[in-house]
Amino acid sequence: MKLSDFDFYLPEDLIATRPAKPRSSARLLLAKDGAIKDAYVSDLVKIFQPGDLLVLNNTKVIPARLFGVRKRESVHGSGEAKIEVTLLEPTATPGTWQALIKPLRKVKEGEVMVFSETLSATLTDKDDGQGTLQFNLLGDDFDTALAEAGAMPLPPYIAARRPADAQDKDDYQTVFAQHSGAVAAPTASLHFDAALLGELKERCVEFAEVTLHVGAGTFLPVKVEDVTTHKMHAEWGQVDETAADQITAAKREGRRVIPVGTTALRLIESAAAQTGEIAPWEGETDIFIYPGFKFNVADALMTNFHLPKSTLMMLVSALMGKERVDQIYTHAIANEYRFFSYGDSSLLVPEK
Repeated sequence: MKLSDFDFYLPEDLIATRPAKPRSSARLLLAKDGAIKDAYVSDLVKIFQPGDLLVLNNTKVIPARLFGVRKRESVHGSGEAKIEVTLLEPTATPGTWQALIKPLRKVKEGEVMVFSETLSATLTDKDDGQGTLQFNLLGDDFDTALAEAGAMPLPPYIAARRPADAQDKDDYQTVFAQHSGAVAAPTASLHFDAALLGELKERCVEFAEVTLHVGAGTFLPVKVEDVTTHKMHAEWGQVDETAADQITAAKREGRRVIPVGTTALRLIESAAAQTGEIAPWEGETDIFIYPGFKFNVADALMTNFHLPKSTLMMLVSALMGKERVDQIYTHAIANEYRFFSYGDSSLLVPEK
């Protein structure tokens, strides 16, 4: 398998920079039984079957992008310079985060960066294109200051077109977000609102919640031509006993298990990787799903439309087959579906 096998031409005007309103009014491509049908997310009430178990990722995106100034000393005296920081993940040391910093090469260890009247950080280390920041606040105080000073870490293909604003703090967060830690949203889940969730429950569709803190590595490009040699970034996740029991029961009873989003799919397949059956699981996963992968849990997948040459294109190709995915994406582009994080969605049901 070559990286170029997963490339395609996408007209730039199909890249969504704002989501559909209301959330469930986004379009939905249904790929099932060899056919492709055009629908809307709100139609899921008719498409999902009673007893289907939807697996939702309840991670919560933090406002991880910070803009500020760094205090610097030079031969000409002290001064300030603008700085941009994107938090990646906390370290084992309280108050310390790994971060992307622009411009990292100009920042020296020991320099202080000020983001607001209450929030600042000191660079303690630099390694492999990242920096380690020690913040001046901990716990709830840090969370409060970050919420005030930070912006949502929109994907690069949106951030290049417009800056994040106050609306993104709502738009780029799922309605069932609970556990803070993600620096990217589980975007297929952004299409669900309270009304749709209520209607699905009335139809006896069930829900299991898991947590995978999506990292910024989800946007990193694949740099190897032989995709089997690609090394995935690691992300922390948890499938608790309640979710594992729900999924086990659904599989035993022959009901469909449908992860909402590639993050939920990667997590439940990680939890089933050793034995082939789901079990409670917690830890770092760097599972890489590409054609030839054996799915143990997922019976279908709800997901948005993905970047060319991305690991997510490889994942959907593993589920549906490469030729089938080519048909789906050709249809989506021809019918002007909106792409990527704020775009439209699809429900992919592989043939058995």
